[in-house]
Amino acid sequence: MENSEKIKIGWFSFSCCEDNTVVMTEVMNDHWQEWKKIFDFRHVRVLKSKNIYDAFDIAFIEGAMAGADQEESVKDIRSRSKKLVAVGACAVTGLPSGQRNNFTPEQREAIDFLVTRFGALPSVKKVSDVVKVDVEIPGCPMSPEVFLEKVNSLVTELRS
Repeated sequence: MENSEKIKIGWFSFSCCEDNTVVMTEVMNDHWQEWKKIFDFRHVRVLKSKNIYDAFDIAFIEGAMAGADQEESVKDIRSRSKKLVAVGACAVTGLPSGQRNNFTPEQREAIDFLVTRFGALPSVKKVSDVVKVDVEIPGCPMSPEVFLEKVNSLVTELRS
């Protein structure tokens, strides 16, 4: 299969602990031989140092949106992607990264200087608050079985 025929993959991490990146790489240990034939890992920083940021058949977004720059990045990724997958609890629900959304007024006041200093949004957003999400994979970390099920379903859909 030519590289241009392979499914173009992007994996992006925002505000999270990146546990799903670890799970994905662990799953890859068992599936590398089949995946290297069907996937073109265009932008996956954990796998390579020279990434390509152009068009993606599937973009995986891990983490919540805590800053305006992250919102803009995820909008740009969405515009370049046929399918966008929210991966993990932070991406799907906004938590636990968005704990500050539930702070009391006193707690918010105590951290306001940090929110301002780092240019954070007033509240943390899940991915679907910012862009259209095609598939969600919940969990912190995600279930490897659910991840494989969703990936296989997307491969079938994109190839039909």
